[in-house]
Amino acid sequence: MREHGTRAYSRRRVVAGAAAVGAAAALGGPAATALAEGTGPGPGPGTGPAAEMAAFGPLTVRPSDRRYADLVWGANRRWVGTPDAVRLVGSADHVLAAVQEAVDTGRKPAVRSGGHCYENFVTTDDVRLVIDMGSMDRVGYDAGRRAFFIEPGARLGDAYRALYRGWGVTVPGGTCPSVGAGGHIVGGGYGALSRLHGLVVDHLYGIEAVVVDANGTARKVVATREENDPNRELLWAHTGAGGGALGVVTRYLMRAPGAGGADPAGLLPQPPSEVHVSTVTWPWEGMTEAAFTTILRNYGRWCERNSAPGSPYASLFSQLKPTHKSAGSFSMTTQIDASVPNASGLLDAFLAAVSQDVGVRYRVDDRRTISWLHATTSWPGFTAPDTTTRFKAKSAYMRKGFPEDQLKAFHRHLTRDDFTGPMSVVMISAYGGRVNAVGPAETAVPQRDSVMKLHYITFWQHAADDERHLTWIREFYQDVYAASGGVPRPGDVTDGCFVNYADADLNTARWNGSGVPWHELYFKGNYRRLQAVKARWDPRDVFRHEQSVRLPGQG
Repeated sequence: MREHGTRAYSRRRVVAGAAAVGAAAALGGPAATALAEGTGPGPGPGTGPAAEMAAFGPLTVRPSDRRYADLVWGANRRWVGTPDAVRLVGSADHVLAAVQEAVDTGRKPAVRSGGHCYENFVTTDDVRLVIDMGSMDRVGYDAGRRAFFIEPGARLGDAYRALYRGWGVTVPGGTCPSVGAGGHIVGGGYGALSRLHGLVVDHLYGIEAVVVDANGTARKVVATREENDPNRELLWAHTGAGGGALGVVTRYLMRAPGAGGADPAGLLPQPPSEVHVSTVTWPWEGMTEAAFTTILRNYGRWCERNSAPGSPYASLFSQLKPTHKSAGSFSMTTQIDASVPNASGLLDAFLAAVSQDVGVRYRVDDRRTISWLHATTSWPGFTAPDTTTRFKAKSAYMRKGFPEDQLKAFHRHLTRDDFTGPMSVVMISAYGGRVNAVGPAETAVPQRDSVMKLHYITFWQHAADDERHLTWIREFYQDVYAASGGVPRPGDVTDGCFVNYADADLNTARWNGSGVPWHELYFKGNYRRLQAVKARWDPRDVFRHEQSVRLPGQG
């Protein structure tokens, strides 16, 4: 449905009429008028999608409600909250009312969009009101601001489908389709197109957010990257500060830097039509320490040589995924834009470089050409099923390939006989490229010269196994970074951690002996500037959790 140059999409159904008018008017600008004139399919006035959307929410679910048990936990079943209520919201005005109520009654609020927070930031005992953004999931184009909008409850897979099917564009976000846009974007998310186009926040033009002033009054504000926007620093802070730290984003506005013209299709990156994909597997049986460390060493060296902005390999994204030996094997998945000259040859050269001198042959499990949208939303190479499970994760940025002591630690813990964990893995992503063309202070994400990004994670099903898995991943991580206090301290080889892979262990001296605080591992020199934004836009510290930006003077 096209509405005078403005289109809106929901995973529930296409929205027209009054509901769309309200969404556009919340941002201001001529998009409201354009949407009001829309004549999309559906029943007559007062019924159908528009009425449904306008009527939804706010809905308050309390402990006595049968739905409560399903609304107080996210993807990580280690954490189950006990709030007084869960408020399901459908608009920015609903969010505004919920935040004001929380402030007026002295109840700590927390926000959930997709529910993929790695730690218990939404489920601690002091959280009394959870604002559930899952129904705010529209994706569309705001003609008045010449920017695409993504609501925080939109799942990444749905956002990619809407943007690509409607306009042939995308944002270079993550590869897990079930993740909510709300937390992913504000943390500086990345994905398979980031080496070619940068981080998702490099394309963030503006936000609409609910904030609370020093008097305890909640209000809606819009912040953009326009030079004359007095709220510009608020937008900057949302390019990597992590969720739950400053306010509640009710809408993200996306437009590539420097993009111009009247055609929406020119305002965001256009992904490839097709990609060559590959999955290769090495067996653990017969895998010596020398063979294993050669694979990781080769991969790291390749990333060092091929992760500069403008590299011929910029459109190649890969994840090497060494799992614990109890899985029987480990794999590497790769995709490359099929339209790149000699794309298949580049992929062959990459595979040859990683497997050089290994002495153990890999098995090709998948090698084909598929559509980009299918690769992004359905192909199992980078995606994973949305399962109910328990997990613990850690992260690291790498400026160089792996030193020998780290390689030995990898092999030591992935081959331990006192631990069994077939779903325990380190996802080592090729990084850099266009990500590294942005300065460390241009966004709140300071890691802008890395060549790899590491995601340590272990999954399990039962609470009885918590200690076993937590001990293994903590000891593994500490051993890999033993030379820098048990964490990837910013330095010549490593460069800190990724805030979206939240790890509360970084807050404690028991697991972080580096002397570098958690906020420096995440934000480095950008943290004081984030604190200044916090002081202006959340002076009462309404939005806080264990790793949220602190007010000045609080660390």
